[in-house]
Amino acid sequence: MGECSYAGRHTHELPARRTALSATTTTQQIFLDKEHPAVWRALNGLGLKAREAADAAGIDRRIIELLNVRISQINGCAFCLDMHVRDAVEAGESPQRLAVLQAWRETALFTEKERAALALAECITELPDHRISELEEGYARQHLTAEEFSVVSWLVITMNAFNRVSITSHHPVRRDR
Repeated sequence: MGECSYAGRHTHELPARRTALSATTTTQQIFLDKEHPAVWRALNGLGLKAREAADAAGIDRRIIELLNVRISQINGCAFCLDMHVRDAVEAGESPQRLAVLQAWRETALFTEKERAALALAECITELPDHRISELEEGYARQHLTAEEFSVVSWLVITMNAFNRVSITSHHPVRRDR
């Protein structure tokens, strides 16, 4: 089975320290947002405040949606990927850039500001080794103002929270009609 790792979360195998629920266990879907709507509204309020700060800082909606998609890719949140890919296209993002977003470092399709925001998003989402974190944050600080750095950080923090709610709740992706 192996150790718990990023890659291990995206397979059907469970880490060695976890065991599968027995076949007799009855599971009922629990939507965290429905179970505690006041907490959900508070999280949405935080997300709205982060968006307002992004607007005030002049951060383009396409960058916000690129961040949302990239964070959702890292976290493996299908519900959020479905939503934010659509939002990115609606905001004017190109299918080509969305297609290569996971490998953004390997292309010249992204501006320095976008690359800095994506690097910071990955750093906050993955919480890497301290040395890597310092390098990524340093790169981001070279290309983002203090206000942009702060806003991007808040956008990433809130998107990670939304991903975790959707993943934990098993929010379904609905088929296109």
